[in-house]
Amino acid sequence: MTPALDVALDVVIPTLNAGATLAATLAALQGELSIDIAVCDGGSNDDTVAIARQAGATVVTASAGRGGQLAAGALAGDASWILFLHADTVLEPGWTNAVRAFMSRRTNIGKAGYFRLRFDAADPRARRVERLAAWRSRRFGLPYGDQGLLIARALYEYLGGFKPLPLMEDVEFVRRVGRKNLVPLDAEAVTSAARYERDGWVMRPLRNLSCLALYLAGLPPRTVARLYGR
Repeated sequence: MTPALDVALDVVIPTLNAGATLAATLAALQGELSIDIAVCDGGSNDDTVAIARQAGATVVTASAGRGGQLAAGALAGDASWILFLHADTVLEPGWTNAVRAFMSRRTNIGKAGYFRLRFDAADPRARRVERLAAWRSRRFGLPYGDQGLLIARALYEYLGGFKPLPLMEDVEFVRRVGRKNLVPLDAEAVTSAARYERDGWVMRPLRNLSCLALYLAGLPPRTVARLYGR
């Protein structure tokens, strides 16, 4: 068995009717590390909360909105490191080695780590989107929330934490972290491809890119969210 970390880790997962995916996300976190998991629920009416409690996670309630939920989940713990993770993302076996390596480097106290994106789909178009995500993260310092984010609590609090935005909460926060302080972790975050399969492997990335461009151009997140359809 992999030895437990000598550094405490909180995992924060925002949820809203995530019953179809949450169990797999939580299962991937079990067995290798001694961690505390906070599932911050935005008012699910399915079995999300029951699944979280059955897995031994702390359930925190907050108004729906990923930014506010992430912030509320972070407040529920006190570990020196926090891993923010989406409810439809499953970390690949061995992810703890990447996390351990990152947290063991003293210089990373001032940085944040993110995983390589991979979709749970065999479609070759998924590989193209994955490569685009890797390029965007590396070139512009803009990993999205479905890639996870590992950060020291001290840095998270120094930066002011997640803002209660209806959209772009991940982009807004990593821009405060700064491109030079974002480090790719040597492990994959396997994310559900359901939205891409529903909306299209071309149209979904184009819509995401359009929303990002509008946000970076100064359009308020609430307005972008209306255009995004959230």
